[in-house]
Amino acid sequence: MPTTYASLFRTPEFTPLFLVSSAQVAAQTMSGLALGTLVYRATDSPLLSALAMFGPSLAQVLGATTLLSAADRLPPRTATAGTALAFAAGTALLALPAPLWTLFALVLVLGPVASLAGGVRWGLLNEILREDAYIPGRSVFNAMNGVTQITGYAAGGVLLALLSPRGTLLTAAALYATAAAIARLALAPRPPRTGGRPSLRTTWRTNRTLLAAGPRRHLYLALWLPNGLIVGCESLYVPYAPGHAGLLFACAALGMLVGDVTVPRLTTPALRARLGVPLLLLLAAPYLLFALHPAPPAAAALAALASVGFAASLLQQERLMTLTPPELAGHALGLHASGMPAAQGMGAALAGTLAQFTSPATAMTVTAAASITVTLALARGLSPVRSRPTAPRTG
Repeated sequence: MPTTYASLFRTPEFTPLFLVSSAQVAAQTMSGLALGTLVYRATDSPLLSALAMFGPSLAQVLGATTLLSAADRLPPRTATAGTALAFAAGTALLALPAPLWTLFALVLVLGPVASLAGGVRWGLLNEILREDAYIPGRSVFNAMNGVTQITGYAAGGVLLALLSPRGTLLTAAALYATAAAIARLALAPRPPRTGGRPSLRTTWRTNRTLLAAGPRRHLYLALWLPNGLIVGCESLYVPYAPGHAGLLFACAALGMLVGDVTVPRLTTPALRARLGVPLLLLLAAPYLLFALHPAPPAAAALAALASVGFAASLLQQERLMTLTPPELAGHALGLHASGMPAAQGMGAALAGTLAQFTSPATAMTVTAAASITVTLALARGLSPVRSRPTAPRTG
């Protein structure tokens, strides 16, 4: 029987996990916009503004190399609630008056927590849903991310106008606390997916195992690098159009929503296997037109069109799961969930540095060209013929 969205929400624990993720995405978008605005007002620096918004993403690489083995070795409910509470506390601390260096230090601390949270969440989703329902389930979550980001950025813009960046950060902290309460009260207690104690050595060993196979390695690089460079373009929305950054972020989220809803539903598995590279090219190509310095309405339309290409990530995750043993699903998805935002953070740092010495529009154009170059370099290794499963899924 085909999986429908309605049947997903009838699956036990799917709805609570969906609500937890929704609250966290809303909090993340609001707090990122508020922190980026706070830092830009204080420094007038595109680089520092970009790092403030996407620094936690860059810091997730620390979690991928230290904490990620815990994703399959901790009780999912406890880990989900605990990481949400950690973000609630950290975001509340960001709202306190403090020197800029302390803000960036706290951002660095929250990065590994986000890495662990991603591995736990997606491993639990993989456990809740049957094998053929995972991609529709991720599609729902990705669509939710798009809607929530639109709402979060819009609400963040309103709160910035009515309150202040610090008031917006406190609102985001309350949303994180709400997510922790939902996880604790509505998710069922489950044992860890695999035995053993989390450790640095176990994390490194499993990372090496996952990256050793050529097809998986190419998928990880395709999941991380082109995407990360384009998020570098997005990190410059504030300096590119300070009065319209919320519009650009909302339109980009709308484009992502359209891609995540339509591509999995309207394509066959055979076609999805061939759409990854074209979608990655679509993700970057519209940003080349920022060389013309489009006005905010045209820039928002280009951002929406480009973001349809983010659907490539969903298709690549489907193939990743066919190449990964079930007992490593949480770690594999956590590695993706950590590496992708880490690449996004590096993309933001690169784009911010270029903008510091040129202009936001020039930096966005150069970064988009780099994304296209990386995609073309990886295209051959992403061929469906070469990416044969090395470890079957058993459900």
